[in-house]
Amino acid sequence: MPKSSVNASLSSYDDIFSTEESRQEEQREQVQQIPIGELFPFKNHPFKVLDDDSMSDTVESVKQYGVLSPLIARPRPKGGYEIISGHRRQHAAELAGLETLPVIVRQMDDDAAIILMVDSNLQREELLPSERAFAYKMKLDAMKRQAGRPMKENRDQVGHNFSGKRTVELIAENAPDSRNQIQRYIRLTELIPELLDMVDERKIAFNPAVELSYLKKEEQTLLLEAMDSEQATPSLSQAQRLKKFSLQKMLSLDVMRAVMSEEKKTDLDRVTLKNETLRKYFPKSYTPKQMEDTIIKLLEGWYKKRQLSQER
Repeated sequence: MPKSSVNASLSSYDDIFSTEESRQEEQREQVQQIPIGELFPFKNHPFKVLDDDSMSDTVESVKQYGVLSPLIARPRPKGGYEIISGHRRQHAAELAGLETLPVIVRQMDDDAAIILMVDSNLQREELLPSERAFAYKMKLDAMKRQAGRPMKENRDQVGHNFSGKRTVELIAENAPDSRNQIQRYIRLTELIPELLDMVDERKIAFNPAVELSYLKKEEQTLLLEAMDSEQATPSLSQAQRLKKFSLQKMLSLDVMRAVMSEEKKTDLDRVTLKNETLRKYFPKSYTPKQMEDTIIKLLEGWYKKRQLSQER
């Protein structure tokens, strides 16, 4: 019998004994138990893994139930695996003393891995502004590389893909933020680290921070000095004026100090009573809440007496 006939016969037997279920099983991704020491964080990923209360809860859950949802990782050229999704689970498992973790291993190029890494984290509600900002920027850059560079006549800030949609619009379709808000988050990546930390710490509000991102880096450094000397952070209107002075090439340290020394409208509407001023009128055992309730009752009594006197 010719050799080709033997091969054809063997091939047909394989088809007979290979069921559709077994073929699907071969194609299905398998969960592997991988030693925790062979898992490495994704390079330059923007999400912070903090040892906070949330992490403590995760560690306790891992101790009790294990890691229920497998991580996603890809092979590293130097050996081991690079985590794409599951950095918090990996850290919690390490703190819980686990030796191996359930992992789905995928072969992915850099851009596909970045997009999956960002998408698997963006839905978390507790993300810091800086995390969301750099995540959106990483995904935007990866999607633009995947779609190809925009044509020379396309000067749009974020570019278009081949279907004509702006890349940022595609991101917004599967993100918790609108297109405009995504662009505003990406602006935050232009802030120097010290200012961006203040945004994360809620010392600078989001909207003023977006305006400050248009200042040159050296101007942002000077702004830190101005804020420190005036012990104030810019309101939205102040940040907008600083931006305007910068565009007009008129922004100096003296100008910043002058702007920062102005009273904000919110300051004009606020009444502040220092704790040491109030303490002498209350027993030492009173909590701030009890002090506040007492003050409100006294003010209500004063107000009623004033109303009665005006009606006479």
